Amino acid sequence: MSITVADLTERDLIARIQTRLPPAPDWMLVGIGDDAAVVEPERNRVEVLSVDALVEGVHFDRAFVPPDAIGHRALAVNLSDLAAMGAAPRLALLSFALPSDLPIDDFDAVVTGLTALALRHNVHVAGGNLTRSPGPLMLDVTVVGTVKRRQALTRKGARPGDELYVSGTIGAAAAGLQMLQSAVGSQQSAVERYLRPEPRVRLGLMLARNRAAAACIDLSDGLAEAVHQLAVASGVGAVIDAENVPIDPAVREWYEARGLDPVAESLAAGDDYELLFAVRPGAARRLAAASRHGGAPITRIGRCTKGHEVTLRRVAGGSSTESSLPRTGFMHFRQEA
Repeated sequence: MSITVADLTERDLIARIQTRLPPAPDWMLVGIGDDAAVVEPERNRVEVLSVDALVEGVHFDRAFVPPDAIGHRALAVNLSDLAAMGAAPRLALLSFALPSDLPIDDFDAVVTGLTALALRHNVHVAGGNLTRSPGPLMLDVTVVGTVKRRQALTRKGARPGDELYVSGTIGAAAAGLQMLQSAVGSQQSAVERYLRPEPRVRLGLMLARNRAAAACIDLSDGLAEAVHQLAVASGVGAVIDAENVPIDPAVREWYEARGLDPVAESLAAGDDYELLFAVRPGAARRLAAASRHGGAPITRIGRCTKGHEVTLRRVAGGSSTESSLPRTGFMHFRQEA
């Protein structure tokens, strides 16, 4: 009979987390084991805070998502938020709600997946909470990063005439999820993009430090939704060029084989965790410097316009047409008007 988390005490579970953590840094004056953590602020920088929850049955399915990937994703989605703000990750707080029948091996794997990613990005776990869940597995992670006051990126700095760029490729994570759900065909890179997304922390830092981006947002709920959110926050419109949207060839083939439009599907796809950002026309040299050290390819996909309309431009037969870009990304609740 396998051991579950119900067979151990909370202290035992915390100890299993601690064995996977590096020594606390000097700036963490009080860490795991007390009522709260005590940390020393970083000089001449402001703090950036974000929190995200992953809920079984909403964000992942344990039937086909390995435990280590669950832990990886729980931290990655938060690091992506810091990347969009141009912040350097510093610490994390973990809050887990665990079903009583969760095997202890699965618990260990969840923690290993999270702490392995934390180590890669120099994130220190400062504490958290463990509780029993009568229902699904839930992981709630809070992260803290730092950035110089005048370098913090937001969604509301874009102006008409700014160019819009996106990092990496889009649509692969959603295609990977469909592959896992259908168990029909599999393209490993797409599956991996869903299971273990790579937050663009380095690129976000470079965009901020080089003052290359005027506005930035991460693609958690899809590129189309992100364009709308950036446009609304900045008070601009946008035109996206369909032919420039970066879609992995294998993903394009996956959608076309099913009679689907790769561009429409990829624009609506969530879980990419790439960055969408606006760049001033005169910032080409700063952008080149940021891109050179950012660790991810970038693609110009459109531009910001006057007014508030967000459109998709397609070119066919030598002529172009523009149509409204629908807000088709993932929504937890009712679609906004």
